[in-house]
Amino acid sequence: MTFTASARTTHGWAVERPGPIGTHPLTRVRRRSPGPGPGDLLLRVEACGVCRTDLHLAEGDLEPRRPAAVPGHEIVGRVVAVGEAVTSFRAGDRAGGAWLRSTCGQCRYCLAGRENLCPRSTYTGWDEDGGFADLTLIPADFAYPLPETHDAASLAPLLCAGIIGYRALRRSALPVGGRLGIYGFGASAHLAAQVALAEGATVHVLTRSARARELALSLGAASAGGAYDRPPEPLDSAVLFAPVGDLVPVALEALDRSGTLAVAGIHLSDIPSLNYRRHLFQERDLRSVTSNTRQDGRDFLALAERIGIQVTVSPYPLGRADRALADLAGDRVNGAAVLVPD
Repeated sequence: MTFTASARTTHGWAVERPGPIGTHPLTRVRRRSPGPGPGDLLLRVEACGVCRTDLHLAEGDLEPRRPAAVPGHEIVGRVVAVGEAVTSFRAGDRAGGAWLRSTCGQCRYCLAGRENLCPRSTYTGWDEDGGFADLTLIPADFAYPLPETHDAASLAPLLCAGIIGYRALRRSALPVGGRLGIYGFGASAHLAAQVALAEGATVHVLTRSARARELALSLGAASAGGAYDRPPEPLDSAVLFAPVGDLVPVALEALDRSGTLAVAGIHLSDIPSLNYRRHLFQERDLRSVTSNTRQDGRDFLALAERIGIQVTVSPYPLGRADRALADLAGDRVNGAAVLVPD
């Protein structure tokens, strides 16, 4: 099916009935085109990254917050119209929409610069429709201005995979020149690895995918082994990108004294029992990562431009969004899957 936009109609995909990817939880939809509210941007989508969070929503690992939501929160788009209160963007600008969609701005977390923990925060593609469509709305206050010098497909993964990977890296407390372990090597991990390498870290990648191990080595990783392998040296820090709870004790045991493991995903399968002496003693830390702040996004996008981050993209036409999710579920995506207009 070819998707086309008209003045009155938006075409895309929605999660009608969450379930295993083999049950085809994504359904093609056609809806009236949205009009921007006072603080909104109406975007014509140029590209939308396919995130593992979209897969969790489709399969029901994340409980839907609204019926038949359109997934997608790594959105690169062209501003079609702006709300009457918007002064930061105008029609024709390129803008990015990310996972964090709104916060209250008044709670103790927001006031302390920790808006990612706001109890009233909302999320693109979960609370409101996202970018698996040809048109979408995003709040201007949570949009990012994007450069014209890069193609849309290579920018899209930066808006979640990149930003969350960056926050996870900071949560891992990686020391200058430290030894970092990365467990799982998909869209987010291959970007975070480049940040760590640019900052002088030694990076060891542990993943089940042979193609991902090849990509890791091509980007400069010191080693690349199987997900359950022991890295060649003790780690100062580790980030778990794979949503596999069984890997938590594996990564903790690989840490040196005072090392830190950050779990990057929004969903994780159950963690098995930990042995205090093997996994936590000697002041090893286990941390989670919850969304990101807008400052994380600004900092990462500036850093990505400065270091010339390389984005490995597997493009899919919008009409094959279901195939893109299936390939992500089956570990058949190299780098980041990105939807582009048909």
